[in-house]
Amino acid sequence: MPSALVKNPPGSPRRLPPLSDEEVIARVRGGEVDLFELLMRRYNQLVFRIARGAVRDDAKAEDLAQEAWVRAFQHLDQFARRASFSTWISRIALYEGLTRARRDLRSEPLESHESTERATSPRSSPEASALRSEVRSLLETAVDALPANYRIVFLLREIEELSTKETAEAVGASEQTVKNRLHRARALLRRKLGARTGIDRAFPFLAKRCDRIVVAVLDRIGDFSAIR
Repeated sequence: MPSALVKNPPGSPRRLPPLSDEEVIARVRGGEVDLFELLMRRYNQLVFRIARGAVRDDAKAEDLAQEAWVRAFQHLDQFARRASFSTWISRIALYEGLTRARRDLRSEPLESHESTERATSPRSSPEASALRSEVRSLLETAVDALPANYRIVFLLREIEELSTKETAEAVGASEQTVKNRLHRARALLRRKLGARTGIDRAFPFLAKRCDRIVVAVLDRIGDFSAIR
């Protein structure tokens, strides 16, 4: 089947057709599997940052983002439109991330956690001292130190700029709970940093990472499609 994506001259950015999420899903379910890339391109950064908020590790978060997308593709028929697709994929990413985080926590000995804390302490090494001079790195370290429920709400609201309602739907909590967690997260960060810090450049989602996730997921989806 020829690709439904728009072909461009070599070296030019790929242009994707202007379809709504619902139209893309309907066409993917109808057999135009290549169009699944549209959804990934739209929400890859969101999925990665949710996973990153859960596991606090770029490489693990990238793997989890792939798993979330594959799971979403496998269960695309279960998307009931009661919530937006972004909320639906957010829940999948959050579930994958928290499941992985709990599994890692059970599998690592106490000594491992203690050594990790020592390694990431601001006073532990010259490298950490250098990081302190970079606002973005300092902010990422501070966000990583937040409890998971505060950290994920902070990332969704402040980094991804989701609304309170969208965040509440994604994490399965009330809007008031989201507001409370965000308020607490900000207070903890102010205490940690000593002042409000810009966050627009924190947790960058680079184009290469996006491409890497898309290629890996499309390869796996292709395998599933061949089996059908």
